Amino acid sequence: MASSTDKRKFSTRAVQAGTPDAATGAHATPIYQTSTFAYGSFERGARLFAGEEQGYIYSRLGNPTTRAFEEAMASLESGEDALAFASGMAAISSLSMTLLEPGDEALLLGPLYGGTEGLYLDVMQRLGVKVTTVTEEELPEALGRKPRLLYLETPTNPTLAIRDLEKIAGLARQHGVMTIVDNTFSTPYITRPLEFGIDVVLHSATKYLGGHGDALGGVLVGSAQLMQDVRLEGLRHLGGALGPLESFLFLRGLKTLPLRMERHNENAIRIARVLEGHPGLEAVHYPGLEGHPGHEVARRQMNGFGGMLSIELAGGQEAAGRFLDSLQLFTQAVSLGDVASLACHPASTTHQLLPEPLLAQHGVTPGLVRLSIGIEDPEDLLSDIEQALAQASVEAVG
Repeated sequence: MASSTDKRKFSTRAVQAGTPDAATGAHATPIYQTSTFAYGSFERGARLFAGEEQGYIYSRLGNPTTRAFEEAMASLESGEDALAFASGMAAISSLSMTLLEPGDEALLLGPLYGGTEGLYLDVMQRLGVKVTTVTEEELPEALGRKPRLLYLETPTNPTLAIRDLEKIAGLARQHGVMTIVDNTFSTPYITRPLEFGIDVVLHSATKYLGGHGDALGGVLVGSAQLMQDVRLEGLRHLGGALGPLESFLFLRGLKTLPLRMERHNENAIRIARVLEGHPGLEAVHYPGLEGHPGHEVARRQMNGFGGMLSIELAGGQEAAGRFLDSLQLFTQAVSLGDVASLACHPASTTHQLLPEPLLAQHGVTPGLVRLSIGIEDPEDLLSDIEQALAQASVEAVG
């Protein structure tokens, strides 16, 4: 079990994660590229499978490289333990399948990543779970029904709304409701939800934790008991295990996470301030702007404001499409958190499975574009955005 009492500074823990390797003393965590592990005797095999002895059996259930990544994430998120998966959706699915039974209610404080809402509104509802999408104003009354869990994000994907974690955790605790926060946009360098009373944190490790767009993964952080429950149910039965190579890549990514996030923060706030008030934009959504409705809460619970921002183009979806097609440095693709800048149109990509009334409720408008600000020179990124806005405006006039 990982310790949540490590007093070393964040950057030190990030760099020292997984080293030295306990079995070999290797300075870099080895890639234990094996499917299975010899347990040596009939008696020991029986003990391992019965849970009477800890050890490695099969890499779907645990692997030394993956375990090093899990321990690192537990430390960085101030949790008791962590559990890694082959993708963020594998983490969400395994947790949800472990916790929820037919007749339970799950609250979704939207907006959320489109894949998360799709899982709940389609799959979980078909399995007999009552799924209710709520606004922050509706939350106190909904929590009074004592649902099984409350799922939220901060900042939200893709509108960058901010949730007051301490306030929400307190309300949920009064009613015995488990709280789950997707911390992908922030990373533990910026926000650590468990420190505000949240029960479970999850990440798409694919994004900022890896940081280079070359590995898929997900991770949960929470109590040791819950992580063990999910390992023995959701992970074992659904099989979404993280491979050792990807675990190695995520461990490597964690070592530079503080440096990368500082540059993401610096670039994003620089770009947001320049774009604020641009005549071609109806809105700039970034919690670092003083006019953002969640700015004061963000200042309290975030170390910086992150590398994600969204803009709303005057002219709706047609203008958004022209803008995206005119970008030269930003790669037009889904995903985020890469060292290289990315851009996408959520309504037609990441959130396209959601019905239009729900998109409207969430503020995912036809003109909304999500920008993942990379670590390139900010002046180059600004020049690219400004020329693309000019192209969208010229074509609109023409």
